[in-house]
Amino acid sequence: MKVLCIGDVYGEPGRKALQHFLPRLIEQHMIDFVLVNVDNAAGGKGITDKLAEEILQLPIDCITTGNHVWEQPSIFPHLEKEAILRPLNLVEKGRPGHGFCILPSRKGFDVCVIHLQGRVFMEGKGPQMRSPLRAVDDFLAGLKPKPKIILVDIHAEATAEKRVLSWYLDGRVSAVVGTHTHVQTADEEILPRGTAYITDLGMTGPHHSVIGLDVETAVQRFLSDGQFKKFKVAEDDIRLEGLLIDIDEESGMAKQVLRIRKIL
Repeated sequence: MKVLCIGDVYGEPGRKALQHFLPRLIEQHMIDFVLVNVDNAAGGKGITDKLAEEILQLPIDCITTGNHVWEQPSIFPHLEKEAILRPLNLVEKGRPGHGFCILPSRKGFDVCVIHLQGRVFMEGKGPQMRSPLRAVDDFLAGLKPKPKIILVDIHAEATAEKRVLSWYLDGRVSAVVGTHTHVQTADEEILPRGTAYITDLGMTGPHHSVIGLDVETAVQRFLSDGQFKKFKVAEDDIRLEGLLIDIDEESGMAKQVLRIRKIL
């Protein structure tokens, strides 16, 4: 079974790349399940209800978010009823939405998607999170029946935190993919017990930028020690980035991984 995981969609340029490339990739690679991170779809600030409806018109099975999901209250009702995940490992109870979903692939196999948020260098970026390792342990222990195919999106800043999680889950899940840093890493691999891994899927959006932000705007913000408040999404060098994973349907373990980069 072939799964396509797509990195953080950033603003209108990212949505344009997604619309342009996704149907072609599905046809070219015979994709059975599509997972997309949309934590920056609304111009770098989460995702709105309208944009979620627009994105879900595409052949996407599940979308994950991240620390920005709480910036757009209009999305909260959709977190309850759509395949839109917020982080599973929230400390605070009562927040809307779910941190996992189980959905059928195009081949009919159940796929469980788990969305986690890291803690290292993430202080002050949204609500408090408990350890992603302990949270996923508790979740997997209570997951019955357990689908053979399990995908984990870890939305985190620190490479080490993502890497630790991948080794911790090796052989227990099909894939651990990182999001949040917007820079695609060249470390895609299959770990010894069969779990596919990449530190960061990359960014689907404008790459002539500072992780999606207009270059001059970003420079001025750094020169002013953060006092320059203007926010402008970049527009040039639009790309789609992600990871294609071929998963054995019997074992649930990865057989092959292929980094994806398409330039619009």
